Amino acid sequence: MERMIIFCMLFFCCSMALTAAPYRIVKFKQLFKTIRQLEPIVKDKDVELLHTPENPVDECLFTAVTCFQKGILELQPANSQVHSKFNQTTKVLKNFTFSNPGKHCESSCESYEKKTPKEFLKSFEKLINKVIRADSSCVLFDSLQTI
Repeated sequence: MERMIIFCMLFFCCSMALTAAPYRIVKFKQLFKTIRQLEPIVKDKDVELLHTPENPVDECLFTAVTCFQKGILELQPANSQVHSKFNQTTKVLKNFTFSNPGKHCESSCESYEKKTPKEFLKSFEKLINKVIRADSSCVLFDSLQTI
């Protein structure tokens, strides 16, 4: 009887983890898609270079996302025809929230190398992929710890 109860609890916790994770993963994938939509409409010539976090350690993911959100404010549309789409797309990226895990990061935005807006967006894509992987494993790990 005890084994059956433990099995049911394990099954319940794992199913809860699997239902919680997809919402966040969908949110991150939407963000990834938004970055891809922005790439062709962003001005890449005669613009200020942006601090671009590359391969941040797990403790610095929150800081890196914050750096990208600050950098988004510096982007410019490629031309006047794409201005409204550019504004809508950047609004989604600026309003994205990523919870701070409370880990301390030594890096600041200014410590990262400056790159062109297109390279900046490519690095942002890579970071979102890393966040998706980290978030997926954390959700499963957290749910297993509650057992």
